[in-house]
Amino acid sequence: MGTEKKRYSKRTILRLGQYMWQYKWLLALAMVCTLGSNLFSLIGPKLTGLSIGAIEGGRGAVDFQKVFYYAGWMALFYVVSALMSYGLQVLMLTISRKVVYRMRQDVFEKLMTLPVGYFDVHQTGDIISRISYDIDTVNASLSNDLVQLLTTVITVVGALLMMVSISPKLVLVFAFTVPLSILITKNITGKTRPLFRKRSAKLGELNGFVEEMISGQKTLKAYNREEYTQGKFDRKNEEAVEAYYRAEYYGSVVGPCVNFINNLSLSLISVFGALLYLAGSMRIGDISSFVLYSRKFSGPINEAANIFSELQSALAAAERVFRLIEEPPEPADAENAIVLDQVRGEVELSHVQFGYLPGKTIIHDLSFRAEPGKLIAIVGPTGAGKTTLINLLMRFYDPDSGCITVDGRRNDGMTRSSLRKAYAMVLQDTWLFYGSIYENLAYGKEDATREDVEAAAKAAHIHSFIKRLPEGYDTILTDEGTNISKGQKQLLTIARAMLLDAKMLILDEATSNVDTRTERRIQKAMLKLMEGKTCFVIAHRLSTIENADLILVVNGGEVVEQGTHKELMELQGVYRKLYNAQFE
Repeated sequence: MGTEKKRYSKRTILRLGQYMWQYKWLLALAMVCTLGSNLFSLIGPKLTGLSIGAIEGGRGAVDFQKVFYYAGWMALFYVVSALMSYGLQVLMLTISRKVVYRMRQDVFEKLMTLPVGYFDVHQTGDIISRISYDIDTVNASLSNDLVQLLTTVITVVGALLMMVSISPKLVLVFAFTVPLSILITKNITGKTRPLFRKRSAKLGELNGFVEEMISGQKTLKAYNREEYTQGKFDRKNEEAVEAYYRAEYYGSVVGPCVNFINNLSLSLISVFGALLYLAGSMRIGDISSFVLYSRKFSGPINEAANIFSELQSALAAAERVFRLIEEPPEPADAENAIVLDQVRGEVELSHVQFGYLPGKTIIHDLSFRAEPGKLIAIVGPTGAGKTTLINLLMRFYDPDSGCITVDGRRNDGMTRSSLRKAYAMVLQDTWLFYGSIYENLAYGKEDATREDVEAAAKAAHIHSFIKRLPEGYDTILTDEGTNISKGQKQLLTIARAMLLDAKMLILDEATSNVDTRTERRIQKAMLKLMEGKTCFVIAHRLSTIENADLILVVNGGEVVEQGTHKELMELQGVYRKLYNAQFE
């Protein structure tokens, strides 16, 4: 398990590198700024030592010309270093912004290609956490931590070379302290890596829970579950905080440990430097330069240790993002897949068997035939497989065995896009996005005119309501349409489906949120507008489908009865029992 996670961390770093490599010229310029900034900064201590050397002989022997000469160059180099450091920060911010933009775009594009099954088993809040919090964490690391790491490498190598040129003997102090720092850092970070993975996962779970509870706020209050929900939130919050604390706590241990070792190295340098001075092997100016270089050598190592926890957090966040990007997309269309056009609307299921999970079959042996232009009603008890049937018709899922044909051709031999465009669908759970009523109604038909939209709204008996709104069809719907009633939202989704030029229509409890009177009017309008279309209607209120051309009674994943309302009532079977139960 540990080897697998280590391998995945390397893959994560490589994936991040691939994103950054797309902007290699900006990276090259950033490297130039990094080198220039640090090299100019590294010259400073050497000039300091030379300045001190100019006054080493005593007050009367001070060579002020040399002191001012070295001081002037020192100031110039530090100014140039600061300017290049500023340029480096701007470049890294630009690169990180581009990388994060591309990464977020890739995640969203991946979400558009994932099968419906992925969203059935993953919390919305967790997905949102990956596209927002996790990518923001990567952004912060790229724009700040990466700069510090680049600076660390160049400064440490440069300072080491300068110290070797001054006194190779004194450099031996680091032969003891540096390996000790590496050993401690490696040991601690090896333990903190899984803690940061857990932290990201727990924050994702917390976001998912909060999103779910906010969406279900009315139900929560209706059942008086505030205290229970608060308790559940407290537990998840505690887990998230604990995971956050443990990761940060153990991550923060690295900095003080390495800082202690660096201070120890400075003490040893002072002691041995003094001994070398007394022995006549070093001058005061050289010792001064060496001490400054030792700070430049050990300081960045200390900073790198301090930001290592942030890098661990960024890697854990990037892993979650890349895991989503690497999710298998919806299976591609067959190589010889045809485009479904000139649809007649003849649909047939033959011995279809399906289950969402292996070994748990929901639809066992389903067969029926829908004639073009007919109204097919699907009824049955809860859990009988009615909604699953719709998922199969739309190819959100493919059957485990058996086949589904449209106009005599297997639907798995068609492109998904053309198959789904052949259907218009209205679900029980309405969905409206932030935008005008007109934009919502014309959502599925880009070339729809204002007259087309109004005609569909009139047919759905929602036109008069829309006209009474302050801005009419330009009224903005907010927060999934919360500024209108549930029934009105349902009418809008029905009008949206009516606007599509589709030969097949799916209605899943489409009139469940309207009153009986409005429902009757909609039924009459729909019967007129659905002429020539094959319609599949899932209904619990059996009074709404008495005029259906064919009623399929689904029970236990099989069609147990089929026929017209009159024929099924005469059978006195499952349908008769369901019908009588509603009117007792």
